[in-house]
Amino acid sequence: MALQKKITPVLLCGGSGTRLWPLSRKSYPKQFVPLLGDETLFQASARRLSGADGALSFARPVALTNADFRFIVTEQLNLAGIDPGAVLIEPEGRNTAPAILAAALHAAATDPEAILLVAPSDHVIPDDAAFRAAVARGLPAVAAGDLVTFGIRPTHPETAYGYLELSAPPGDGGAPVKLSRFVEKPGAARAAEMLAEGHFLWNAGIFLFRARDMIAACEAHAPDLIAPVRASLEAAETDLGFLRLDPAAWAECADISIDYAVMERASNLSVVPFDGAWSDLGGWDAVWRESGPDTDGVVASGGATALDCRDTLLRSEDAGLEVVGIGLDNVIAVATRDAVLVADMSRAQEVKRAVAALKGKGAAQATQFPKDHRPWGWFESLVVGPRFQVKRILVHPGAALSLQSHVHRSEHWVVVEGTARVTVDDEVKLVTENESVYVPLGSVHRLENPGRVPMVLIEVQTGTYVGEDDIVRYEDMYAR
Repeated sequence: MALQKKITPVLLCGGSGTRLWPLSRKSYPKQFVPLLGDETLFQASARRLSGADGALSFARPVALTNADFRFIVTEQLNLAGIDPGAVLIEPEGRNTAPAILAAALHAAATDPEAILLVAPSDHVIPDDAAFRAAVARGLPAVAAGDLVTFGIRPTHPETAYGYLELSAPPGDGGAPVKLSRFVEKPGAARAAEMLAEGHFLWNAGIFLFRARDMIAACEAHAPDLIAPVRASLEAAETDLGFLRLDPAAWAECADISIDYAVMERASNLSVVPFDGAWSDLGGWDAVWRESGPDTDGVVASGGATALDCRDTLLRSEDAGLEVVGIGLDNVIAVATRDAVLVADMSRAQEVKRAVAALKGKGAAQATQFPKDHRPWGWFESLVVGPRFQVKRILVHPGAALSLQSHVHRSEHWVVVEGTARVTVDDEVKLVTENESVYVPLGSVHRLENPGRVPMVLIEVQTGTYVGEDDIVRYEDMYAR
């Protein structure tokens, strides 16, 4: 094979899905959540596209995300044992076409022949080996200058996916087939017809191509994207190893998907059929299917108990919260610490309506978790009163909060796990388990974890205002 070089995975991980609320929210969306087992969808995607396997060899991944998720991306890659490559920060979401073009231009700056495999980071593909084999089957088409996409052989007449119409029925070997056209999400009757006809595949939104071929396709079919995306890269700033695309230039990019901008217009498209299991986990009904229902069609996870239930999903996402279902049929019930979803399974796609309704009434649960992830760890509010707040704070080994002060509150810290290095004005000292320290109103202070295990403390805030914006930062290792 002519193309025996490393493939660079491009992981799209800046989205904030709402159809898996309350577990997926804007502040911490589904790709970073362990929906199926202990591994997150993002970690599984990165692992699937790492290392070497026969004729395939993968370079370090390129991730496209937003500023809020940048440290989550590197943390989860490190926890998965994957060395992070470039992390490009999009100033705002502009859909997949600008993001993919940015990745292609970034790669072409050092190697125009670079082969990129673009994949959403929130899909489920259980058989890694089968997917890698499909990628290998696409390489000859890439060598011939084609843009390759991957189509899933449909198992049922699905109306929630777009389709790919092939120029000929796919063969048993899974070799690339020329694409005739993209098909929008069909109605139930047309989906059944396409399934019977045999030359329609689900559109997985996964692409394989050389950087220069994607750039050429954008120049031909989406020329208005070239200048702003190129300018955003040329004016990008390096920030703690991240590459921040220029906001002003990025704002000039059209908000358009790669399908509409390029793929539906290009003539050099091939499709690799994929026969393995695949799901975009586009709703709780998909999570139910992928979780392996028992003989009664029941999935009960966490602190959940099902009694005389059928075709039902019960989940508790809080160790102290028990969820019990009795006599339920075709029901979704998902409970977190601060929100509960109960819905008919057939209406799983309407969960986004609930999020919109919560936003309309100003409920924080629409977008925010009680647990707030930060570059140094996380915190969660345990109790909030009119003049006080109690938090649990976890700080990763070697991490530190900013050197800061508060205008409206004082703080009392009690270490319950590990050891903290605490700065309060001119005093620096170590505070170990069951020891405490007081931070007076207005004092300049910092909290660090000098150890090798996570440090956990309980923080009690008292004052006239305990909001997160009451922070004056003097130094910050994360450049916030």
